Amino acid sequence: MSLTDVSERFALETRDAVHPVIRPVDAAALILVDRSRRTPRLLLGRRNPALRFMPGMFVFPGGRVDAGDRSVPVYGMLDAESERRLLARVTRPSAARARALALAAIRETFEETGLLIGTREAGTPERLPVAWSAFAEAGLFPNLEALTFVARAVTPPRLSRRFDTRFFMADVSNVAHTVEGIVGPDAEFVEAGWFTLDEARKAPVPHITAAMIEEIDARLKGGNRPWQPVPFYFTRRGRVFREALA
Repeated sequence: MSLTDVSERFALETRDAVHPVIRPVDAAALILVDRSRRTPRLLLGRRNPALRFMPGMFVFPGGRVDAGDRSVPVYGMLDAESERRLLARVTRPSAARARALALAAIRETFEETGLLIGTREAGTPERLPVAWSAFAEAGLFPNLEALTFVARAVTPPRLSRRFDTRFFMADVSNVAHTVEGIVGPDAEFVEAGWFTLDEARKAPVPHITAAMIEEIDARLKGGNRPWQPVPFYFTRRGRVFREALA
């Protein structure tokens, strides 16, 4: 086990840890990468300044898992390495849970940016839940094969909100359709754009997003191989650690 103390990177985010301990909820985020140019770019959205949670910060699209994410008809399967690692270090591991996490990342990406990660190779879906109606209207099945599990982070205890977030990565070429008008002044994302890694580092991002930017940089430089370790950020006895899940 490769374990590194990274507490100093998160000191500012844990100093107000005074709330009762609550169980973190399953959540997922999607890191979309555009490698069509010489310098890779990442999609970031700026959260509405009126929101109570991370107002005005640039983040990757994502959010908590919905119950309906477990039963959505899909195309394909997660790759074996992603599924194996998603099932590691969790209570009650199941393929359905891993699937729901990946689907949450796809759904949240649509809800926050209007981008649909899907495919028409399996025909037109006949029945999709209401939250997925945009996929049905576009004739798309959500595409699990587009996603790779690349990182996990659990919010430290005694914060007002806690998430056990799984970060997935997908190439922009897997965006099959775009719904306009999702991003705007009254939406969760007031703006969204593509940032080079250097630009993303300079943007106002939460510490965990900054950590993910560095992880993606290392992953891309390593060739984005399926067997590359997946970093896992968690807190133990008031210290934040990074563990590499092989």
